[in-house]
Amino acid sequence: MLEELKQKVYEANMQLPALNLVTFTWGNVSGVDREHKLFVIKPSGVDYDTLTPNQMVVCDFDGNVVEGELNPSSDTPTHAYLYRHFKTVGGIVHTHSPWAVSYAAAGMDIPAFNTTAADTFYGDIPCARALSAKEIDEGYEYNTGKVIVEEFTKRQIDPEAVPAVLVSQHGPFSWGATPDKAVYNAKVLEVVAEMDYHTAQLTRRDSHVPQYLLDKHYYRKHGAHAYYGQNNADSKQHAPRKKAE
Repeated sequence: MLEELKQKVYEANMQLPALNLVTFTWGNVSGVDREHKLFVIKPSGVDYDTLTPNQMVVCDFDGNVVEGELNPSSDTPTHAYLYRHFKTVGGIVHTHSPWAVSYAAAGMDIPAFNTTAADTFYGDIPCARALSAKEIDEGYEYNTGKVIVEEFTKRQIDPEAVPAVLVSQHGPFSWGATPDKAVYNAKVLEVVAEMDYHTAQLTRRDSHVPQYLLDKHYYRKHGAHAYYGQNNADSKQHAPRKKAE
């Protein structure tokens, strides 16, 4: 079942250690099949050195195992919740990458301080609130997904425009149109977090990029009139839309 998707999710998972985004087994990637309302996710606690495509686990949108001999990632309920509520997401990544976790531990957004961030994220990467003791006791991973969606709803952030989040005192989740694009966004998130940390050490002034520069860098890569790269080489520039807040 979903053999092609299993292969893609396996390959995306294998990018995590290759990109220095995980230590030991501290991460997972999933990918969704919207037509069948199923997703494929890494099995829980399996070392990347021994991971194989046929070990990937197929789950439904309630997080129930549909196919697979191993237990799915412990974060499966979070992935399931995000797939149900972020309708355009095709792949999700969770890691404990150190620079992003540092911001999550501090309960801070990762600011859009530079054009590196603006190329991928249309504004600050939000840090969602910490879960309460009751939320953790009742359903930790499920409620992790819930607070992520709550944060995006409260701030009116488009999850396509800002494809990542921090969960306070926990770590980052990223997503994208495909599993490999979600991994790409996870790596950019980590690089931006490191850059921002150093920026904050150098100056206490507000270093946010101005709106016009954010618009320029985001829209030259995204949208109908993007012109960055070979596929978009003939496209024209267009007027920016309102910044997600």
